[in-house]
Amino acid sequence: MDQGKPEQALKRIELPLRLTLAGLWAERLTRAFWPLWALVIAGLGLISFGVLDQLPLEAGWFALIAMLLGIILALVWGLRAFSWPTRDQALLRLDATMAGRPLAALRDTQAVGADDPMSQAVWAAHRARMADRAAQARAVEPDLKLATRDPYALRYMALMLLVIGLIFGSLWRVTSLTELTPGTSAAAAGPAWEGWAQPPAYTGKPTLYLADITDNTLTLPAGTHISLRLYGDPGALILDETVSGRTDAAPASQPTQDFTVTKTGRLAIQGRGGREWQVVVLPDLPPTITPKGAMDREADGRFKQAFTATDDYGVIKGDVTIALDLAAVDRRYGLTPDPEAVKPVTLDLPMPMKRDRHQVDQTLVDDLSKDLLANLPVTMTFSATDAAGQTTSAPPLKTVLPGRRFFDPLAAALIEMRRDLLWNRTNATRVSQVLKAVSNKPEGFIRNEKAYLRLRVLIGDLDRNRTNLDVPTRDTMAEELWQISLMVEDGDLADALERLKRAQDRVDEAIKNGASPAEIDALMKEMQDALNDYMRQQAEQNGKDPNAQTSQNGQKGMQMTQDQLNQMLEKLDQLMKEGKTAEAQELMQQLRDFMNNMRVTQGDGQGSGQGKPGDQAMKDLNQTLKDQQKLSDDSFHDMQNGTDGDGQALADRQKNLQRQLDNMQKGGQLPGAGDPAGQQGRKKLDQAGQAMKDAEQALRDGDLGGALDKQAEALDALRNGIRNFGQAQANAQQPQDGTQQGQAATNPAPEGQRDPLGRESGNSARYGTDQSLMQGPDVYRRAQDLLDEIRKRAGQQTRPTSERSYLKRLLDLF
Repeated sequence: MDQGKPEQALKRIELPLRLTLAGLWAERLTRAFWPLWALVIAGLGLISFGVLDQLPLEAGWFALIAMLLGIILALVWGLRAFSWPTRDQALLRLDATMAGRPLAALRDTQAVGADDPMSQAVWAAHRARMADRAAQARAVEPDLKLATRDPYALRYMALMLLVIGLIFGSLWRVTSLTELTPGTSAAAAGPAWEGWAQPPAYTGKPTLYLADITDNTLTLPAGTHISLRLYGDPGALILDETVSGRTDAAPASQPTQDFTVTKTGRLAIQGRGGREWQVVVLPDLPPTITPKGAMDREADGRFKQAFTATDDYGVIKGDVTIALDLAAVDRRYGLTPDPEAVKPVTLDLPMPMKRDRHQVDQTLVDDLSKDLLANLPVTMTFSATDAAGQTTSAPPLKTVLPGRRFFDPLAAALIEMRRDLLWNRTNATRVSQVLKAVSNKPEGFIRNEKAYLRLRVLIGDLDRNRTNLDVPTRDTMAEELWQISLMVEDGDLADALERLKRAQDRVDEAIKNGASPAEIDALMKEMQDALNDYMRQQAEQNGKDPNAQTSQNGQKGMQMTQDQLNQMLEKLDQLMKEGKTAEAQELMQQLRDFMNNMRVTQGDGQGSGQGKPGDQAMKDLNQTLKDQQKLSDDSFHDMQNGTDGDGQALADRQKNLQRQLDNMQKGGQLPGAGDPAGQQGRKKLDQAGQAMKDAEQALRDGDLGGALDKQAEALDALRNGIRNFGQAQANAQQPQDGTQQGQAATNPAPEGQRDPLGRESGNSARYGTDQSLMQGPDVYRRAQDLLDEIRKRAGQQTRPTSERSYLKRLLDLF
């Protein structure tokens, strides 16, 4: 066996051994002297901050001595804790990292069998194997972790202090230690001074070091802060200035001088090495603000008013105060008495997010439709404020404050009464009388049953409180009048429109924020569903409201078919998938414009009208609707008379009606099974049944007001359900429309087989008509004339009983 192999292995580990030894040195120096270098680094950081410069002389000496003592103690502690590392210690550490301790094995000698050849061979093989392992030795990394010795990370705090001091201070401040040494003060070098001029932050001007300003003229913004430090013997340098206008100025020889520049004048440091400037102040001009253009009114009642505001350094904020212009009010009817305290409304003006606000061109958009000031003469005073706190107001703008307009006559009347009630509580009696008058004969005038019932409850509350009406009660009644007006004006479109707007807003946000394709698909589906629901209810509203086909500005709405809407939605979906966000946003805005002004065009809705499935169920539902209406009238009569003795009887009648409705639902005779409209109708009947249950419980508890609300919900749900089932019946007959229309055209029914509305004879509870009556320039007036004629004939006692019964059944349906 080659005996030189172990010796060669020992030579190969020389470099790893030296590196391991160096690591031991690093470990022991770090562990022994980390408090020392932590104190040194912390001291340098504090000096860089200029802490010693800010302390009095005695305090500076104390801090310096304390720092030196700490460093000496840390040095002594480190020397005592330090242990000199040796080569053998490095060898042992290196050997411990290898399996079998090969370095120790190579240094061993054979203890037994030295004379035995076989034993010698085994020993030689063992040494050779250990030599191979030793040849693979790698230097051991030092363990420099100090977490157990420095649990509070003081060393890192010291390092952070130094880094911050170097960033925001200067290491050259170490030279200031010489000032603490006797005989080396600033006085020995003669007088000296420093000065800074710091303009207000909002001006964006930099801070000036006055010692570097060689010009005799110094131009500064108003509000600039001057800081001066005068060194040397007291009185060697003195301040002479006329720019601050101070009356309580510090002594001119005081070493520290701080003041603010407010006017043009002289600034001088008198003495050896002093300086003098003629200061010119740039005034901070007040802002200006001006309303721009005429005020616009949105269809939903919001108003828009553009304005322009300017300032030399930038406008910080703005507001507009809207106050009643009493002199311009037409003081008639409910506005005859003097108004109670009408608080002005103050709105914050929108400001751009950009930093530069030297000129602001924005538009105020807000909705004050519910405020008393809406649709009344007002003065609008625009104000702007700059960073210096200067506020400027524009001349008052006299205008009529826009608000939501109500086109339904009843809704407009309710809004006027709401205004009168808010104007002065002495109008309560007049408001009650007018509300009773407009709701006296609701047939054909008040289409929303729930709104009618809520109005009757409100009238009762107003009668009970009109002599001692307090402000909270008045405000509650005003809010109720607002909600009833919305129900009358918007009908069933309110919820569907709100859902559509919400879906459109979410799609807008998805486009702007770069949503994923899956998120966009889900939002598009939500908007499609909301749009379909809105279109359906819009079409129904158009069928019963003559004003529904005219936009709020009195102009004809845009014609739009279902296919056109679908094409717009498909194009929108395609643009978003292609990443064309700008085009998608533009198309989305077009869709919004269409929805704000559109009138959905539909077919005539003709059908066969003969024996459709579910006719009997429709008859039963109409009868339940009539019975529920009668029960609601009786409940209201009891509440008006202040009696509740028949509450249990009313509750029993309510329970019977609920059972009838439940039996109809379980009987399986309702039309539209599998049709979306039919499914929606069943949901409405579920809602009606639950409202009936709640009304029954309220009646048993003696809560007539709560019972009326629930009965109104039941009536509303029943009407919507009947409408949905009728739509389902019409959908079921749609495939045969063409043939039937042709037959109707070629074989018109004899005149005697048509009812007074011009329909083919058939089941009286059917939905829709065989012939389209929704044609011609004045179809609504024609329909009203027909209805009046039916009422007149039904009241003529000379007509046959069978004819008058038939006409009364028609009136019950329509």
